[in-house]
Amino acid sequence: MNVARHDIVIVGAGSGGFAAARTARSLGTDVALVDHGPLGGLCILRGCMPSKTLIASSDAIQDVRDASELGINAGPISVDFPHIMRRKRDIIAGFAQYRIDGIREFPLYEGPARFLSRTQLQIGQHALVEAKKFIIATGSVVTPPVLPGLKDAGYIDSDMALELAELPKSLVVLGGGYVGTELGQFFARLGVKTTILLRSQHLLSPEDHDVGYALTDYFRDEGIDVRTETLIERISSRDRKKVAHVVHHGAREEIEADEILYALGRAPDIAGLDLQAAGVRAHPKTGIEVDESLRTTNPHIFGVGDATGRFLLVHVAIYQGELAARNAVLNAAEPADYHLEKAHTVFSDPQVAIVGDTERDLQSTGVSYIKGVYDFAEHGKAICINKTKGFVKMLAAADTGRILGAAVLGSHGSDLIHEMIVAMKYEATVFEFMKIPHLHPTMAEIWLYPAEEIADKMSAVQIEEKPLRAQSAG
Repeated sequence: MNVARHDIVIVGAGSGGFAAARTARSLGTDVALVDHGPLGGLCILRGCMPSKTLIASSDAIQDVRDASELGINAGPISVDFPHIMRRKRDIIAGFAQYRIDGIREFPLYEGPARFLSRTQLQIGQHALVEAKKFIIATGSVVTPPVLPGLKDAGYIDSDMALELAELPKSLVVLGGGYVGTELGQFFARLGVKTTILLRSQHLLSPEDHDVGYALTDYFRDEGIDVRTETLIERISSRDRKKVAHVVHHGAREEIEADEILYALGRAPDIAGLDLQAAGVRAHPKTGIEVDESLRTTNPHIFGVGDATGRFLLVHVAIYQGELAARNAVLNAAEPADYHLEKAHTVFSDPQVAIVGDTERDLQSTGVSYIKGVYDFAEHGKAICINKTKGFVKMLAAADTGRILGAAVLGSHGSDLIHEMIVAMKYEATVFEFMKIPHLHPTMAEIWLYPAEEIADKMSAVQIEEKPLRAQSAG
């Protein structure tokens, strides 16, 4: 078997791997890609893009339902599910082909990869490549279910949900994270009787309670049965139905549905790589161990994206891919900084978007902060366009007013959060932020109100402190 040699070989041609390849090439390095297929990457084929394409249809359904508030009576709504899925397939095919064309600009080895040593990689049965350095960007897969009875009863996961041929009449969603939240609402709005089961107190358990509780209430208002603090004991089947056996608030219940959506997370896709042969330490659940510069326990091999198990976010994978490529080519040790990169959004309705520190973060570290909150129900533009659900929240350092974090629960929150990302990138205080012109009437100007609230609270504290200092000096 002939050995092909390259300066850098990138294992995985998804978002992180493709970003790494482009960066390495721009620095003048001989770089090759390895991918077991299908080409295109998780985000395009089975993640961000297909799910958001589908959600656009369910959001449109809700807009039609709400149109009567604006004086528009649309009449009965009919859902053409085959058309929705066909539209998704056509759009994703275009995205995938564009990415594939970019991937094929590089030397490409297609097939499953396995390390033979610290410098050699076998692809399938017929290709052997050797490189000075490797970047592993193999992404993630749906976490294998361990719930008793689930495999026997049958289920769909998030990948399968994006390819359904017909709608079930009823659905039980296992998990209230971002996948269960987004897809649960999608199916509910298409007329599927939907129940979401989760162990935590509210949807999106890692987020601050005000965000999670409010979103949970909105889901229930839509008729989605959200069962919080629920233990799922087992799954069975009965009369062509699937049955979730649960303990809800101390009482045992059986919940029947036509289908079960398993949405309890993803795991790094590193099985079969034989990382031990390459001197790379990894764990099946937490992924490849990397340091701040994204080097593994083998300093000539880097890990990026979902394969490292830390932030399962496409923009983080791209950031890491570019950083790892620079460090590999330039023999540098530039550290990753996730304070802003960990910003994220959930495409529920209303949308959730977060940047920087949450209240939980600040409370756990003992940082003194001031909070400003403003409801969309009080905001002029939101009232005009009938998008009044939710709120914005800003967190600032109590001593300087520097913005530490922000959250949106509201319409187009995924777009609105970017203003706060920019403000935090340049370490703006609320006082500096308030000087930025905001057009009126716009949704974006809502950020001025929590900033003003924080500034007012800081001024009040300073006014109270001055007499005390004067008295102390006397």
